[in-house]
Amino acid sequence: MKVTKKQLSNAIFIIAILVVLFTPIGFHLKVFVNKVVSLSPNELDENEQHKLTDYNWRLVTSDGNPFEFSEAKGKVVLVNFWATWCPPCVAEMPSLQKLYTEYGDRVAFVFVAHDEQQKVLDFIRKEHFDFPVYFENGKAPEQLKTSSIPTTFLLDGDGKIRIMKVGSADWNSTTVRNLLDSLLNN
Repeated sequence: MKVTKKQLSNAIFIIAILVVLFTPIGFHLKVFVNKVVSLSPNELDENEQHKLTDYNWRLVTSDGNPFEFSEAKGKVVLVNFWATWCPPCVAEMPSLQKLYTEYGDRVAFVFVAHDEQQKVLDFIRKEHFDFPVYFENGKAPEQLKTSSIPTTFLLDGDGKIRIMKVGSADWNSTTVRNLLDSLLNN
């Protein structure tokens, strides 16, 4: 049986798709694409800014110590749900690290990992990230529940959700920095 050019090109196309979907090369390609297409998140319209009413949420630090989310009440807070196996999550981590480096002493950053603890610790060590990582030890407040990752919430000091972004974003953008500066100066 003679193989035609069309059959050969179809086979190459199928192999390329399989490589992207099922190999580490594909994972890194997805991370790269997400980095390229990530835009700055936008602030929610006033009528979409719901107020967090329940800060009763138990978390565990990466060291295994308990953390009560209520400690963040009254502060500007960024909550990020992520995992090491999620390409959009990995894509946005460098911009989140830059934001944490700049604002970590004034904003409460709560990075909630949905992954195995050792994988998370290995990942942040390998990537030289120093932001605080938490694991859930109870149900998230209703307004912060999500079934998609990455999902990131930015709350003002009154508990109003000012940004809710599903998918990767450029968190170190001028838009986000200007909003943080405004919230911190109120």
